[in-house]
Amino acid sequence: MTDATLQNNNAVRYRITGMDCPSCAAKIEGTTRKLPGVTAVQVSLASQEMTIRVDDAARRLPEVERTIEGLGYEIARVDREAKTNSESRDLSHVNPAYKRALWIVVLLNLVYGLIEIVGGFLAGSQALKADALDFIGDGAISFLGLVAIGWSLRARSQTALLQGLFLGALGLAVFGNTIYRIFVLNTPEAELMGAFGAVALVINIASALVLIPHRKGDANVRAVWLFSRNDAIGNAAVVVAAGLVALTGSQWPDLVVAVVISALFLHSAWAIIKDARRELMRDR
Repeated sequence: MTDATLQNNNAVRYRITGMDCPSCAAKIEGTTRKLPGVTAVQVSLASQEMTIRVDDAARRLPEVERTIEGLGYEIARVDREAKTNSESRDLSHVNPAYKRALWIVVLLNLVYGLIEIVGGFLAGSQALKADALDFIGDGAISFLGLVAIGWSLRARSQTALLQGLFLGALGLAVFGNTIYRIFVLNTPEAELMGAFGAVALVINIASALVLIPHRKGDANVRAVWLFSRNDAIGNAAVVVAAGLVALTGSQWPDLVVAVVISALFLHSAWAIIKDARRELMRDR
C-alpha cells in the first residue's frame, strides 16, 4: 500500500470518531484491511480520518462501515468534493451534556497533569513525571479532537504535528533525566510519590464516572473509557512503585516504571508525528 495508491480517484475518505491513541488507529486499519474487497486502507490519528479503496464501493463500503461501528467507533463519509472547512463534520450529533462531560475529562487530564509534574519534581520521582506526561498527552489529544473538528485537514495535521513534536520533546526530557538518575542515585520521597499517584488514580476514576451517564450516547465514550482504564493501570503502577521504594529504600522501582511509561508515551508521540507528516505530504 502506498499514498499514491490511496490518491486514486476511487479512494473514499471517512471521518472516524473515537480514536484517542495509536492503537485505536492500528486496530481500525488492521481490521479493515482484512475485509473482502479492500485493496488499500490508511487510518490517520492526526486527522481522525480513514482513506480506503475497495473493488466495489456499493457492495463493500456498507460492510466496512458496519465493521468499524462494531469496533465501537463512529464513522461518517467525507465528501470528496468538499472544500476546506466544509469538508469536516461537526459534533451536532453529540448532545450538549456529553460535550460538557468530554470537556470535564479534558480539563481533569490537563490540570492534574500539570499538578503531577510539579509533584514529580517535589518528590524526586521520575515515574510521577512520566505519568504526568501521559495525563497531558491524553488531555491534549482529546482537546484537539474537540476544538479542531471544523478545521481543514491541513490545519488539523499541522496542529497535530506541533502537538506531537511538543509531547515528544517532553517525553525525551523525562526519559533522558531518568537515564541520568540511573547513574546518580537519588531515592524519591516514597510518601509524596504514593500520594500523587493515588490522586492520579482517583482522577482517572472520576473521568470514567463523568462519562457513565453518556456511555450509550456516542462511540467516543468507549475510547475515552478505555483510555481512562489504561491510565488507571499506570497510576496503580506508580503507587506500587512508591510502596517498593519505601520498603527497599531503592530508586529502581521508580526508574523502571518511569522508563516503561516514557517509552509508551514516546511511541504515541511518534505515531502522531508520523501521521501528521504523512497527511501533510498527501495534501501538497
